[in-house]
Amino acid sequence: MRTALNTTTNNFSLKSLYIDFTEITKARLAVSVVFSSIAGYLLGFDAEHPFQWSVLIMLCIGGYCMVGASNAFNQIIEKDLDVLMDRTKNRPVPSGRMSVNTAFIVAGALTIIGLAILYSINPKTAMFGAISIFLYTSIYTPLKTKTPLSVFVGAFPGAIPFMLGWVAATDNFGIEAGTLFMIQFFWQFPHFWAIGWFLYEDYEKAGFFMLPTGKKDKSTATQILLYTIWLIVASLLPSLGFTGKLFITPYAAVAVFLLGIWMLYYGMKLYKSRDAKAARTLMLVSVSYITLLQIIYIADKFLR
Repeated sequence: MRTALNTTTNNFSLKSLYIDFTEITKARLAVSVVFSSIAGYLLGFDAEHPFQWSVLIMLCIGGYCMVGASNAFNQIIEKDLDVLMDRTKNRPVPSGRMSVNTAFIVAGALTIIGLAILYSINPKTAMFGAISIFLYTSIYTPLKTKTPLSVFVGAFPGAIPFMLGWVAATDNFGIEAGTLFMIQFFWQFPHFWAIGWFLYEDYEKAGFFMLPTGKKDKSTATQILLYTIWLIVASLLPSLGFTGKLFITPYAAVAVFLLGIWMLYYGMKLYKSRDAKAARTLMLVSVSYITLLQIIYIADKFLR
């Protein structure tokens, strides 16, 4: 009986540790970020820089550690504010399941391990990983309670993963990596403003300023449309022959354009209705958009 009880306790403890780890690193978000890095790597490798499974695996592990560390530091800094919001109050640190010291050890370990792994790929990859962690934790996180410009600052680390894969594959940051960065940079705005819109009341409890005007108004909806249009333009640049080795065929360009129109359509619906339901739908569409865009880019490379 005692053995069975110990086994149950151990299993429960391991399960609890696993759950807390996935929550403090925001596993779903981290996996989506890793997918962007994989997409960038698949677009970057060529005859001069051949595909290597070892590099791809290191990029996945290092990328997860990088995002996980940023999220863990973020939750340490915002623990008192997370308690105030319904969607965050049950996270490991604000709920008391994990101490601040333990969370800091986890964040520190992930930072060291992640950057070491990325450095083993090449120094540039590690440099951008370090920049991402620094911007997210030291600038974006403190600014969230100060100014709506926090979203602009947060868009920089948020845009790094797509181009990080290219840098990992080529050991070079040029027009190609810059274009991938620009695409994901513009994507951040309609995506996060949609989140800020339908979670407005919850963010308000903690004093977070996520919308450009601070309100769910026509001006915010207009800016969402503008950034969506710029996103469409940026995503079509590789079809024009100005982005070096990164290019897509006219067929892929049509698919990317239609994908952009799809997202713009839901941006227009938010502009017209200006309600939480439309904002949530736009957020979900934006997540599908960036994933499908990356799949189109990759498929176009391998099918042409």
